[in-house]
Amino acid sequence: MAQISHPLDPSPVLPEPAANQAYMHISAMQAGIIHLPVDLIIAGESRTMRTCPSLSFHLKHSASDRHFIFDLGLRRNYESYPPEMKAKYRTLMPCEVPQTVAESCEKGRLDPATIETVVISHLHFDHIGDCSPFTKAKFILGGEGKAALADGYPGNPKSQTLAESTPADRTVFLDSEDFTTSIGPFPRAVDYFGDGSVYIIDTPGHCAGHITLLVRTSPDGAWMYLGGDVAHDTRLITDPEKNIATADANGTPYCMHRDPAQATIDISRVRALVKLPRVEFIIAHDWKWYEENMGHAFLPGKIVPKS
Repeated sequence: MAQISHPLDPSPVLPEPAANQAYMHISAMQAGIIHLPVDLIIAGESRTMRTCPSLSFHLKHSASDRHFIFDLGLRRNYESYPPEMKAKYRTLMPCEVPQTVAESCEKGRLDPATIETVVISHLHFDHIGDCSPFTKAKFILGGEGKAALADGYPGNPKSQTLAESTPADRTVFLDSEDFTTSIGPFPRAVDYFGDGSVYIIDTPGHCAGHITLLVRTSPDGAWMYLGGDVAHDTRLITDPEKNIATADANGTPYCMHRDPAQATIDISRVRALVKLPRVEFIIAHDWKWYEENMGHAFLPGKIVPKS
């Protein structure tokens, strides 16, 4: 997928709801805990560790009751991850999994085997989880994920991508020609149901094939942006003075994003989006949202849209 270089829309708008507008019910799901070094996220920060969730989301279509999951968080069997990834993250970004996504489904009275679609934002270890309980689901990935899986571990013992992150016979890749719609500040999107209820957004700055979701949460104009790893700290979105880190606290070059320039463009677009009326956002590692919404917003509960 080619790098995006479209200029930012200075005054984005979102489409008005249609008559009998379909929308999505959203529930958060527990999907593990990760400890992130703040100096690798925001430029100029000292080396401190932030305890964060690795969130997953269940979405149900209001008109059809079709439902899918966005991201699978962490897998409990850490030893099954590629050795190169384990060597890098075992101490740098330690994690634990009190509850997997499949267990979160069961706690929410939802059988993982009935899920029809799983959208994976990207193939990093804290988003792929364990696909095996979702025996009937179609998996959707950004197009560049195809090459990463083909060159994944164990075929390539040096790869940090697990080749079996998704079931090969049930995985669909969104290629460049699939992103035919623009919405708000985003020039490339897929209207997933074809009714304006949920859009898959091309946000490639973080890593190969990174995708996010823009979701209607009510029939009268409320929206939620599920940002995956478009940013790893909400301050990068809410505070224009904050910039992504490209070196650690000691000055050693390091960036959480494959393409810092494109990641900065992606974040700028999200900043423009969340300034619009009745638009909320949650990123995968949003520790503050997690602490404030523990319990009531998690399956079988629902996230209440902004009024």
